[in-house]
Amino acid sequence: MDISTYLVPGKRAHLAGIGGVSMSPLAEVLHGMGVRVQGSDMSESPAVRRLRSLGIPVAIGHAAENLGDCDLVIRTAAIHDDNPEISGAITRGIPVFERAQAWGAIMKGYKNALCISGTHGKTTTTSMATHIFMAAQKDPTVMIGGTLELLHAGYRVGNGDTIIAESCEYCNSFLSFFPTVAVILNVEADHLDFFKDLADVERSFRAFAELVPDGGHVVANYDDPGACETLAGYARPVFWFSLHNAGADCHAENIVWTDGLPSFDVIVRGARGDSDSRGETYAHVELNVGGEHNIMNALAAAAGAYLLGLPGEAVAQGLATFHGAWRRFEKKGEYRGATVYDDYAHHPGELHALLTMAKSLPYRRIVCAFQPHTYSRTHALFNEFVEELKLPDVVILAEIYAAREQNDLGVSSADLAKKLPGAIYCPTLAKVTETLRGIARPGDLILTVGAGDIYKAGENLLKEGG
Repeated sequence: MDISTYLVPGKRAHLAGIGGVSMSPLAEVLHGMGVRVQGSDMSESPAVRRLRSLGIPVAIGHAAENLGDCDLVIRTAAIHDDNPEISGAITRGIPVFERAQAWGAIMKGYKNALCISGTHGKTTTTSMATHIFMAAQKDPTVMIGGTLELLHAGYRVGNGDTIIAESCEYCNSFLSFFPTVAVILNVEADHLDFFKDLADVERSFRAFAELVPDGGHVVANYDDPGACETLAGYARPVFWFSLHNAGADCHAENIVWTDGLPSFDVIVRGARGDSDSRGETYAHVELNVGGEHNIMNALAAAAGAYLLGLPGEAVAQGLATFHGAWRRFEKKGEYRGATVYDDYAHHPGELHALLTMAKSLPYRRIVCAFQPHTYSRTHALFNEFVEELKLPDVVILAEIYAAREQNDLGVSSADLAKKLPGAIYCPTLAKVTETLRGIARPGDLILTVGAGDIYKAGENLLKEGG
């Protein structure tokens, strides 16, 4: 079955999990295309209220009766066949598609599909690319897995010829996409509740690269061993970016740090097909986000813009106005002279990037309240988490955020705390807030970190003032 034949005006689509970060924008995009959209979600939320304000009916709770007279069902990867709406659809012969298949079908309608993948850095890089394409007045359609201040949302529907899409490997979702420019930021062992091991993750990213048609481009991180292994023997040219290696197609030069923020030149070898090996300065960038990892993210976004013919001025302008994506080193406020930030980092590689960047900033202490995300990830990468959590001055560990899992492995954040002298284990978020309240000092950088609901601990701290 081809989902494209169903995504036409007049057809009725039921979205199971319609309030999710990439389901609610999908609902709006389909609604704008003339599809009759309805859906369900487990709870009320701002996203659900917004959809209702557009005339999209949303039921709370999942039930087979919610399907009504729909022509197709679209679900998130987290909703399985035993869900009553999915089993009800299967019983009635209503076709069921994955969210990624719907985004892929939408993508086919664009000349350029800039798809940004990687174990981490996707949201930030997709957001950076959005800033660049908006600065170039290309009127892109955008799909990001988080809210971007520029858009006041995690998506936009444009009238230009480019779609920019954050592209996630979990459950091989991105293999339903149709990239003309496929960006691979890094490839590491993650989502081991789905993938068998690192080699399995690499096979998935390789298949993603192979989706690019003739005349398209693969952009990849020369400094990342996993990306290099993934693309070993790849038949077509790869446009490599690197922090320092002048042999890559795109690299940074003249990096200057001012108050923890970098400025640098983006050097590209050859002018869009020119064989000039000396390289040219494509853009001078002044970032308003710190860390070497964000220079890499900026290089990836700049490489995509370069290959799609955008001027270097758009890169400079777009990146100068980027102040971070939602839950990516997001400043939340001040508490008794300490500064509170929140970050989505939930993989050891992301933790390393965040904490090394934080240590370069002029704070007296780094206080990290970390909530591991999923039992399988914590168990599989336990030793790596222990190593990265040695970086902060003070570590507070919230209990593991279960997400879609049951704790069949018997693992707890208390196990991490035992390996980290001085670490404080908190079984509840309320205890995290109470602990932060007791230890906060002027000059501290307090970080709430994780992909679950740890941000609430920082927000509750700030509500108390002080």
